[in-house]
Amino acid sequence: MSNLANTFTETATANADKTAIFWGDEQHTFGQAHALAGGLAKRLKDEFGLQPGDRVGLWLKNCPEFVFSLFGILLAEGVVVSINNFLTPDEVGYILEDSGAKVLISEASMAEGTAALQSQLDGLAVIEVEELGQADYSQAPELPPAGQAGEDLALIIYTSGTTGKPKGAMLSNNNLLRNVGGVMEELELTSEDRMACLLPMFHSFSMTVCVLLPMTQGLSVVAVKSLHPPKNIIGELLLHQATVLPAIPQLYRMLSNVQMPPGMALRLCVSGAAPLPIEVLKAFNENVGIPLLEGYGLSETSPVATFNPLHGEKKAGSVGLPIRGVAFQIWNDVGEVLPTGEQGEICIKGHNIMIGYWNNPEATAAAIKGDWFLSGDIGYLDEDGYLYITDRKKDMLLVNGINVYPRELEEVIYQFDGVKEAAVIGINDPRKGDLVVACVAPIEGATIEDAALLAFLKDKLAAYKMPRRVIQMEALPRNATGKILKTKLREIAAEKYAR
Repeated sequence: MSNLANTFTETATANADKTAIFWGDEQHTFGQAHALAGGLAKRLKDEFGLQPGDRVGLWLKNCPEFVFSLFGILLAEGVVVSINNFLTPDEVGYILEDSGAKVLISEASMAEGTAALQSQLDGLAVIEVEELGQADYSQAPELPPAGQAGEDLALIIYTSGTTGKPKGAMLSNNNLLRNVGGVMEELELTSEDRMACLLPMFHSFSMTVCVLLPMTQGLSVVAVKSLHPPKNIIGELLLHQATVLPAIPQLYRMLSNVQMPPGMALRLCVSGAAPLPIEVLKAFNENVGIPLLEGYGLSETSPVATFNPLHGEKKAGSVGLPIRGVAFQIWNDVGEVLPTGEQGEICIKGHNIMIGYWNNPEATAAAIKGDWFLSGDIGYLDEDGYLYITDRKKDMLLVNGINVYPRELEEVIYQFDGVKEAAVIGINDPRKGDLVVACVAPIEGATIEDAALLAFLKDKLAAYKMPRRVIQMEALPRNATGKILKTKLREIAAEKYAR
């Protein structure tokens, strides 16, 4: 059977003595990773009675044990439920209950949270990963090949829950293996590459690109232990000779002001998980010079759907072209396909589209129409097929009956001196529909005058797009994966202007 578990076994067997994971001073070979994963798989079956298709929660911070545990679940023919390690026990409890997971793999530092979960959920078993190292698995225990078919469920990733309760995106073995293959092809990766891992492993972008891809294709992972101060990141990338860096825009904003030391093996940077402001891309290109490719995807698309091409034209402001086997259309509100250049909902078709939402047929029916997944993002395709994202559908504002796309305004705000972060939201106005509010955080040491910012924008934006209010704060609220929490900003604005 071609599935993630068996592919990992084949890769680990062929590369038994090669370093799979660099973790500070530690190094773990593929053989060791496979042995530890196999030992966990055997325990899940023998001690916990795990049956094929049973769900197992994975609630861990970044560590090598995350990788061992992930593949241990898959080798046991279970389904991985990847859980944001920044969530509260109540939030985790919802995910465990919704997914029906009876076993949770966590760590000693989260013992208080797991104890709270066990008091909430009858019969929940907890395995702390510290136990993995206490057993001597000099070689993997004998396990039969995993029997899942390619179309069988392998992973459930819950959406961030920025609007309502999180939904569990169900991804199959084929979804993930073919997405891995697409990324390998687009980025021209080989087994000699070393993939940096800074992003949380639970996140779909990191899960596919920084965990599943290296472990099934024989690349080494340089997992960075500490992101603070920034010199730690550069030091570890240099020490372990990472060649590819997937990260989020905030990191590239920071790195654009850092002098890269000689001897860096880094040849390619990839930005995802949040929009990359054009100003950040320009600064990085000018000051660092390593190719930085913006891509796009969602948990529901396994997640990678596009990349700006490694060779050929890279268009600033665009998330690029679809990877092989993926197609895009832009639809209006009644499902009609819009022509080139017109904005509408981005709809995606291909091998990367999820099976559906776990235990939520209504949400699945709303999101998947025939072969097409409705992303909830607003954008357009240019004459060359490059995709541009203008906003989330739910974030689009309606001012005096005219659509206003916050992303467009944010790009202009970023051009103003002293702006570190920007987000545009709307608050309800009885007369105009939405009142445009600009939320900004200044660069450390800088001062932003509201009047000066608005005067700058007045020359660049149509009158109906102009922010009517400015809210300044030290830093904009973000979720664990770096996305600005516009729901929180709306709450702040509503409270501020309701007085």
